[in-house]
Amino acid sequence: MISSSDFASASWELMVQVHNPNEKEPRDITLRVSGDLHVGGVMLKLVEKINIAQDWSDFALWWEQKHCWLLKTHWTLDKCGVQADAKLLFTPQHKMLRLRLPNMKTVRLRVSFSAVVFKAVSDICKSLNIRRSEELSLLKPSGDFFKKKKKKDKNNKEPIIEDILNLESSPTGSPGSPGLYSKTMTPTYDPISGTPASSTITWFTDSPLTEQNCNILAFSQPPPSPEALADMYQPRSLIDKAKLNAGWLDSSRSLMEQGIQEDEQLQLRFKYYTFFDLNPKYDAVRINQLYEQARWAILLEEIDCTEEEMLIFAALQYHISKLSMSAEVQDFTNESEVDEVEAALSNLEVTLEGGKADSTLEDITDIPKLADNLKLFRPKKLLLKAFKQYWFVFKDTSITYFKNAELEQGEPIEKLNLRGCEVAPDVNVAGRKFGIKLLIPVADGMNEVYLRCDHENQYAQWMAACILASKGKTMADSSYQPEVLNILSFLRMKNRKSSIQLTSSLESMDMNPECFVSPRCAKKHKSKQLAARIMEAHQNVATMPLVEAKLRFIQAWQSLPEFGLTYYLVRFKGSKKDDILGVSYNRLIRIDATTGIPITTWRFTNIKQWNVNWEIRQVMIEFDQNFQVAFMCLSADCKIVHEYIGGYIFLSTRSKDQNETLDEDLFHKLTGGQD
Repeated sequence: MISSSDFASASWELMVQVHNPNEKEPRDITLRVSGDLHVGGVMLKLVEKINIAQDWSDFALWWEQKHCWLLKTHWTLDKCGVQADAKLLFTPQHKMLRLRLPNMKTVRLRVSFSAVVFKAVSDICKSLNIRRSEELSLLKPSGDFFKKKKKKDKNNKEPIIEDILNLESSPTGSPGSPGLYSKTMTPTYDPISGTPASSTITWFTDSPLTEQNCNILAFSQPPPSPEALADMYQPRSLIDKAKLNAGWLDSSRSLMEQGIQEDEQLQLRFKYYTFFDLNPKYDAVRINQLYEQARWAILLEEIDCTEEEMLIFAALQYHISKLSMSAEVQDFTNESEVDEVEAALSNLEVTLEGGKADSTLEDITDIPKLADNLKLFRPKKLLLKAFKQYWFVFKDTSITYFKNAELEQGEPIEKLNLRGCEVAPDVNVAGRKFGIKLLIPVADGMNEVYLRCDHENQYAQWMAACILASKGKTMADSSYQPEVLNILSFLRMKNRKSSIQLTSSLESMDMNPECFVSPRCAKKHKSKQLAARIMEAHQNVATMPLVEAKLRFIQAWQSLPEFGLTYYLVRFKGSKKDDILGVSYNRLIRIDATTGIPITTWRFTNIKQWNVNWEIRQVMIEFDQNFQVAFMCLSADCKIVHEYIGGYIFLSTRSKDQNETLDEDLFHKLTGGQD
């Protein structure tokens, strides 16, 4: 038996500060504890000593010096390493956080500060009705992001009132907040107009989102004024773009562990540019937020595009803005009720293509092939871009080319295997230029090949074949013809046609053309001239429904050469100068920081393994045939790049059978936590 004197000598005093939201000031409480007392016992003693009747279930202990939560309540203080000098904080795990969404709207909601960011983002997305939360993450804005705004604030004497959507009523991640979709994934939005179905909203009364809030998230915001657009931060170089990506939070650590304070503002963004299973039935909010992120990337020139492409984006923005403000879209009060089981069965039929069984059955014993005259060019240093014509044959997933058609049965000049390659358009419809850029993986990087077609139909057929071949599919696949039609539709959208009585329509329209293009593009043209060109492009998209127009905008964004590239300033091992590393959904690109010209490209499919030397903060990647690269990150923590690689490889394992369940352990294993 231990005497009271022995217990007193083995025990010690522990100071705990209690942060109770119901009290104005925190209070310090001293407890006498021993090393064999478990964390749950400390919390029980605290509650008994505070002697206030309230719900303490969300409270936990935060260790300030170690910067960690004591969430394993069965662990003893000795096992945790807690001693008398420890500064513990008894505080709620869920706190208010301000999130700036991709549409630049700020929402204020209760978020878990103790769960890892991956789980916290999942809970946030459930509250906001955004599926596939693994594609998003939280970004802490850099100082440059607010630079222009702060400068403006100094000259503005009137206080700025930030428009915040407050969703405080329901904490994310807590029991009883199921979000806005059910286990059977009943559509909560009309598949054509994209408007919230009012009957569905009433099924989930526990959700913090009201019908009005659903509108704010699912409908695009009014276009920004030219003055507001000019005041926003616009990156001018690859180094500037690299700075914007330095603030991504570590998905394997909690908000509190990364120094995020209560009511701090973070940005919720799509981090991984591989958008899986975009379905208008369920993804009205997700599609709109994705469209908004793409729109702001174009307007702020975070991604480069040609003037022709800028006008197409402007026309789609104008069309979407007009539809979003129309009375037809806003009127959703008479939506018919949707039967949950019937909707789930209908979605299953569409997913399995059951309704198209008769049309998709075809004779695939003989795989189709393409054969035609195309022009080829291989870029070389100090060599002008000259295309040479050859006879090309596309079969299976490979391209072979010959000097002419008569030599097709002989030995080809070269055979290009496109499985796993990178396919990018090189098109200028106005200039009648229809090119295909192929990046074909080899041991030490990528071989770059350009093909040039003569007209739209030829380009659509060969481009669709290349896209399918890059995924390991042939032209016998049922998706080939829809892909051809989709490419032709996109080309027609780019083909501007003169509109009849354009002058009279310009006089009556109420658009401000500078709102739909980047400030740099707006400076090149007069307002009337720019409006005329936008209206010309608008003729090709004027009949599109709202959701289809947003999806077309996203598809056009995805077709840009720089789509999906996230930049970081790095120093490669053995190099004496800094380079830019571009991280995409399927490759890494080494780019010259001065000229912006790509030097080498490596595919994720060629990666054997990657790891980080945490002592010197160096990332090392090993590719096939024992080829290795190593680099140190200068503009951000190396953990961010390490997590990007693992995250993209994790996302490539997704399947539709997965539904909403994710293997969180696999994600953390691939993204890797540091020591």
